[in-house]
Amino acid sequence: MTRVALVTGGSRGIGAAISIALKEAGYSVAANYAGNDEAASAFTAETGIPTFKWSVADYEACAEGIAKVEAELGPIDVLVNNAGITRDAMFHKITPEQWSQVIDTNLTGIFNMTHPVWPGMRDRSFGRVINISSINGQKGQMGQTNYSAAKAGDLGFTKALAQEGAFKGITVNAICPGYIGTEMVRAIPEKVLNEKIIPQIPVGRLGEPEEIARCVVFLASDEAGFITGSTISANGGQFFV
Repeated sequence: MTRVALVTGGSRGIGAAISIALKEAGYSVAANYAGNDEAASAFTAETGIPTFKWSVADYEACAEGIAKVEAELGPIDVLVNNAGITRDAMFHKITPEQWSQVIDTNLTGIFNMTHPVWPGMRDRSFGRVINISSINGQKGQMGQTNYSAAKAGDLGFTKALAQEGAFKGITVNAICPGYIGTEMVRAIPEKVLNEKIIPQIPVGRLGEPEEIARCVVFLASDEAGFITGSTISANGGQFFV
């Protein structure tokens, strides 16, 4: 039986690469997105991967969206919590709204998505939960107190839940990308990229979304069944844990 994978934020950037890689690996894939209808429609037209719209910050919307995915594709075996936002500001200027928006999406969002699928994974004695955190959740980043806090929280969530899932055949792991050549990163002025960012990366280049996607495909596989509670740091050697 074909396994079903759901990728949040799965129609653009790293999420799109993950969705495509999982489909190529033989999974039946659904991609969640929050707001860009045009990009989602284009993604489905190009890849054949169905897209489903809801905010991961809304628990009820997650439960309803997951139910729709399962009604269409079947029970979710692999959940990739990739959706995330930034609301960057220096701490003395950050607003409560900027704090809450990032925490609600990037941290509470993985609870909202994982909680509804967890009972089914337990019942079937199989599951893969893969959380996309960030290098800045490991080392922190000036101007990203909210983002770094949320992404660090994702790692604590991963380690704790892995212990609960292990005896039920469910693995929970995290990936911490460094600077990846997404549309957002490539929009940074070339001078800043070349003089400020890339010199910090020992391999001398940005990562590619497909490199993160290959990590996901491995962690989702049966061959990765002995790996749980772990973090893959995919950052070109920029930061070691």
